[in-house]
Amino acid sequence: MKGTLGPDHVTTKLERIAELAKRSPKLVLTTLAHHIDEGFLHEAYRRTRKDGANGVDGQTAQEYSAGLQNNLSSLLERFRSGTYRAPPVLRVQIPKGDGRKTRPIGIPTFEDKVLQRAVVMVLEAVYEQDFLDCSYGFRPGRSAHQALQALWKELTLQGGGWVLEVDIQGFFDSLDHQQLRALLDQRMRDGVIRRMIDKWLKAGVLEGRELQFPTQGTPQGGVVSPLLANIYLHEVLDMWFEATVKPRLRGAARLIRYADDFVIVFQREDDARKVWDVLPKRFEKHGLKLHPEKTRLVAFHRPTSPEQRNDGDARPCTFDLLGFTHYWGKSFRGNLVVKRKTAKDRLNRALKTTGRWCRANRHLSIGEQQRTLNRKLTGHYAYYGITGNMLALQRFFEGVQVLWRKWLHRRSQRARMTWQRFVLLLERYPLARPRVVHSVYARSKP
Repeated sequence: MKGTLGPDHVTTKLERIAELAKRSPKLVLTTLAHHIDEGFLHEAYRRTRKDGANGVDGQTAQEYSAGLQNNLSSLLERFRSGTYRAPPVLRVQIPKGDGRKTRPIGIPTFEDKVLQRAVVMVLEAVYEQDFLDCSYGFRPGRSAHQALQALWKELTLQGGGWVLEVDIQGFFDSLDHQQLRALLDQRMRDGVIRRMIDKWLKAGVLEGRELQFPTQGTPQGGVVSPLLANIYLHEVLDMWFEATVKPRLRGAARLIRYADDFVIVFQREDDARKVWDVLPKRFEKHGLKLHPEKTRLVAFHRPTSPEQRNDGDARPCTFDLLGFTHYWGKSFRGNLVVKRKTAKDRLNRALKTTGRWCRANRHLSIGEQQRTLNRKLTGHYAYYGITGNMLALQRFFEGVQVLWRKWLHRRSQRARMTWQRFVLLLERYPLARPRVVHSVYARSKP
């Protein structure tokens, strides 16, 4: 964009904000919005996904970029003057792991995504100085695999322990607006940004032809929602656990949280049960509830006999986090180690999704189908390809092969796809084979 400064200019601004926030952890910041100029919005546009679903206005990223300079100039003027009107988010339902229930996802308009990204960039520079090491979700330079690695190291170091597996019931739908505003007041009171956050919270949700205006919650799927969730749980859970709970425990304990998914590992059973007893009261005080069936205490100790080892098949001695089932199993050298495998519901969901795609697109050419299936396979390996999970990766690979042959077999009554023909087809159009992408034995980057 002509006349605007580049990413280095934005980086310098963010570094200044971060340095001020780090130097003064108790300081309440009141002037932040002035950092957002046209160059800042251009960088926010660059960081915004261009292949996402369209919002209520139906405008694509390509359409918005056709008049980018005028659009960003108009957006900046409306943001600074307070005349920007946050459009409703488009709500769609996606299936959960069990295939029967759905999870609501909110889709903002593309322009709204750009402005949310700009505000998130400013707020991240502030709150990244405050957030604790126990949280990993939706933070710069942090990932789900880092959370899993930290948990694996903790369990390995302690030889297991008592694991409190926690599920917050409908977190993004039940986040209390009044309490969120009170938490924001402790660190950030910039009027322009605070009014913008209020507009997003009150923007409304369009599902089908019905427009609703929820009085609580923040749409899961919005750009700003994960940051607001982290700010909320930083005070409600992270700081409370580190500053209030841990000093009163008799043994070691560690919290590992990714957004609203978290577990707490305890060395002692009495500590675990005390926290399990007080945790629902703490959450209820802040408008949240724990799922009574999905929140449980697991005795996750290193087995002392073969009968106690279940290789991840028996639920009482296993627990799930971030799509992986954690269990005790034997390493290649015969030692008992903490192992992870793809959770059954995640594996079934991935296969069902792939099967639906094969059915709907069996009319495409073999080459087109192979390319798309390989993208799905490599994407699956990119997340689930961790040390010790090769068997589950192989199951997914073989399941995709079965599904592909099934729907190729049904696309024509004349040319049936027997297994013999399918094996020959795979020689010409091979599918990506399983591989470990994230190894626990790789050196950690500083």
